Amino acid sequence: MGDQAGGGGGMTARSPSSTIARARSLRRAMTDAERRLWHELRDRRLAGYKFVRQEPVGPYIADFCCRAAKLVVEVDGSQHCESTGDAVRDARLASLGYRVIRFWNHEIFREMEIVKDTILARIEDSVAPAPHPDPLPADGERGIPREPVQHASPSPPTGGEGRGEGAAGRGAQTRSGDT
Repeated sequence: MGDQAGGGGGMTARSPSSTIARARSLRRAMTDAERRLWHELRDRRLAGYKFVRQEPVGPYIADFCCRAAKLVVEVDGSQHCESTGDAVRDARLASLGYRVIRFWNHEIFREMEIVKDTILARIEDSVAPAPHPDPLPADGERGIPREPVQHASPSPPTGGEGRGEGAAGRGAQTRSGDT
């Protein structure tokens, strides 16, 4: 259950030091569901992705955040059941470039593997390599058809030991056109 950095319902501006102090306080007061999910996300345990907990993001403090993927993970209890504030918060985080994924407490306790798979899928969607800005063209796209390259195959040696010493004698080489 993330918090607003202002500590209340409105978007009040607070100094960075007070926001950090509030985030530290929330880290010490994690819910059981947050503690359980943190155990799975900490120390790069989820496919090597780094997560931080109770991270200040804009005017809010996210439960968990993967900065590289700009993904916020929220753990919600029953107080969020019909919260219109969550929609406003999600829209604000989206305007900052973050995607938000939410899980109910009971999902954390009963379906941890599904929760982890869902988080990982969202991360991999956002950190997939971008297409190259100037990809190489496919065959023939530049208007010039590509012709297959023909490699000369060496002809088998004729007599001797394969060093150009044919039937004409040692050291003598015959080529067509030589007379």
